[in-house]
Amino acid sequence: MDPGSIVVVHLVEPSEKYWGLLKDLTFAGVTLRAINLDSLDDWMRSIAYEEEYAGLGASTIFFPLRRVERMFLDESVGPIESLDQMFKRRTGRSARFYFDPEPEGPYDAN
Repeated sequence: MDPGSIVVVHLVEPSEKYWGLLKDLTFAGVTLRAINLDSLDDWMRSIAYEEEYAGLGASTIFFPLRRVERMFLDESVGPIESLDQMFKRRTGRSARFYFDPEPEGPYDAN
C-alpha cells in the first residue's frame, strides 16, 4: 500500500474502523486523511444533499502502529462495490476529492 491509496484501517484499544486516504506508513504508525466508518453514511448524505454538519468530515489522523490491527485496500470484490465506488455513486464525486482536494502526490483527486 502506497501513499495515495484509499484504505480501511481496523484499530484496537479502543476498537475503531477508519476509511480514508493513506498519507504515510512508517514503523511508528500510519497517517490518514480519513473518517470514522460510523460517520460515513451521515457524511455521504450531507455531501449528496449539500448540507453542512459542524465537525463532520475527514481529518488528518496519526495512529501508532501498536493500535493498527489490519489495513485493507478499498477494493471491489466481485459484484460488491468498494466504499469509494459507493461514495461516488451516492455523491457524484470520488472520495479522493474530499480527502485531499489539492493532491500533492501522483494520485488524481477526481
